[in-house]
Amino acid sequence: MYDPTVARLTYRALLGRRRAAILFLLPGLLLLIAAAVRVINGADDQVAADLLGGFALATMVPLIGVIAGTGAIGPEIDDGSIVYLLSKPVKRPTIIMTKLIVAIAVTMAFSAVPTLIAGFILNGNGQQVAVAYTVAALVASIAYSALFLLLGTISRHAVVIGLVYALVWEALFGSLIAGARTLSVQQWALALAEKVTGDGLISSDVALPTATVLLIAVTLGATWFAGRKLRTLTLAGEE
Repeated sequence: MYDPTVARLTYRALLGRRRAAILFLLPGLLLLIAAAVRVINGADDQVAADLLGGFALATMVPLIGVIAGTGAIGPEIDDGSIVYLLSKPVKRPTIIMTKLIVAIAVTMAFSAVPTLIAGFILNGNGQQVAVAYTVAALVASIAYSALFLLLGTISRHAVVIGLVYALVWEALFGSLIAGARTLSVQQWALALAEKVTGDGLISSDVALPTATVLLIAVTLGATWFAGRKLRTLTLAGEE
């Protein structure tokens, strides 16, 4: 279920000069803000939780997920080069799984790692805040990558749709409408972070068992549907 050649091409596409600049921008900004907050405010567990939750998990992780998930396959579909890839003797599920693995790896590297570093800068991982949000970022990276990879296979406007989901649905509606939080990857990831800290610093509107089921269901469902859509693209290309 993993093809090194497809992976190499996908990494090359995602880490090209333009996308790499965008990928480095958000983590760099997070670390800069964390350092400034630590100098001005000192070590404060609640401030650390607020910053990591409000910026790292709520903004940085989904945006990087959009870039990595849609960028793993969307540009190839848009310019038609996916037909060349599909003409090779590589199974379609293998292509999707390989691109998903690459998207997850890139999202984790550019979101979870900076989150951990920022957490240690802010309060030295007091009350496990840094570890809790790193776990949340890792889990969210998987779900976001699968979800946005699916968007990349079904729409030419995947980036726009992904940004609407990340910034409007999760950030705006999620803060205003309680029911919308149940369908939020961010809230599902927060359920795991809440379990790690367990002292009230982090809270989620979704119970941990429900969050776990939804994370697994969305990841597997999005991956399966993306593979199904890729088979349709293959038939269309051959015709």
